[in-house]
Amino acid sequence: MNVTAVADRRYVSASELFRTLSAPVRLAIIDHLTKGPAAVHALVTATGESQPLVSQHLRLLRAMRLIQVETQGRERIYSLTDEHVAHIVSDAIRHTQEDNQEEAPA
Repeated sequence: MNVTAVADRRYVSASELFRTLSAPVRLAIIDHLTKGPAAVHALVTATGESQPLVSQHLRLLRAMRLIQVETQGRERIYSLTDEHVAHIVSDAIRHTQEDNQEEAPA
């Protein structure tokens, strides 16, 4: 029997991804970016959080290479680096909505 150690780099990397996605504001940012690239002010509006807080979360998402930024004039436009994380986030949201619907009284 082939037993894989928990310290296997694949598990560690996946765990770091889930830790990064553990903040509701970061999930909201990723969810909003699934609709297309957005400037910081649009992400502030979408999340309802302050600009400094959104910028802090954007820095972390960039450091984890989940999003990328492009400068257009004076604006910084954020987008997803790929669709993998978008699927994880949308599946998690959908899953929790299903659970909530099952618990609702009829």
